[in-house]
Amino acid sequence: MANEPERVLRTRTIVLWGVGLLVVAGVAAAALLTLLGGGRPEDSARLDALKTAASIVVGTGGAAALLLAARRQRSAELELVQKDHDATERRITEMYGKAADQLGSDKAPVRLAGLYALERLAAAHPEHRQTIVNVFCAYLRMPFDPEKDEEEGQVRRAAQRILMLHLRPGRGERPSGDFWPDTDLDFSGAKLVELTLTHCVIRSITCDHAKFLGSATFRGTEFRTKADFTKAYFRDSVDFRGTVFGGERESFADALFAGPVDFGTNSAARLAGAEAEPGFPRTWPPGWQEGPKTAGSERLQLTRNDEPASR
Repeated sequence: MANEPERVLRTRTIVLWGVGLLVVAGVAAAALLTLLGGGRPEDSARLDALKTAASIVVGTGGAAALLLAARRQRSAELELVQKDHDATERRITEMYGKAADQLGSDKAPVRLAGLYALERLAAAHPEHRQTIVNVFCAYLRMPFDPEKDEEEGQVRRAAQRILMLHLRPGRGERPSGDFWPDTDLDFSGAKLVELTLTHCVIRSITCDHAKFLGSATFRGTEFRTKADFTKAYFRDSVDFRGTVFGGERESFADALFAGPVDFGTNSAARLAGAEAEPGFPRTWPPGWQEGPKTAGSERLQLTRNDEPASR
């Protein structure tokens, strides 16, 4: 495996081999002196050759010893790194579990503390950031009655604000240090109270069957790959001025605008199948207009190029 330390010889094995080699070398030296120690010229030449060979052998042995020591040091370093990584992952898991437990508390301040703990965790560990954003989105998708639970409404506004602040790149082209790039939001079926995502950069957002209560603001927001508002319900005003739909998967099919709407001059929005209740000021993208009332309904259907939008 990638994180498994390299296998090296143990110290005991290296020592035994070293002692064995010394014994062999000593026996060989004694034998050579006995055989070639007669003082003859040819014996001297042979001894010189053997000395040279022995030097080479000793040097090779030293190099091998250094290599073994380096491998052992590398193994120890890898083991230390792995222990560090495991300890960090355990701390993250503990912090994540504690924060998740706090979100399930029946006390609003404790739930708020859980949100901010997750925010700190996401800021410190980018590799877990999308998972934590998914937890925020799952929390906002949980059942909620804004008319009966005002404290929970405040907690949800805090969750929405945390997301907004970290999805804004900041001024100019350089993102701020708190920016969370390449983030996906899933608000399917959620009740979102006064959602504000102005000047955010979001990779994708899914809001099918979502209910937007209070004003919803997406002014200057960029959706890079996907913006799905299928069957979304906008009860109050909604602002899409300057919104950038960068992908090819934006949809407002069967969405209902029940309050004032302003798309400004944004011509990228696909409004086919959307409906709008009459009686409010509206600014649609160029080429779109309010068509005739749907049969049996007082709602106006949006049309393009004077042709009924497909249903």
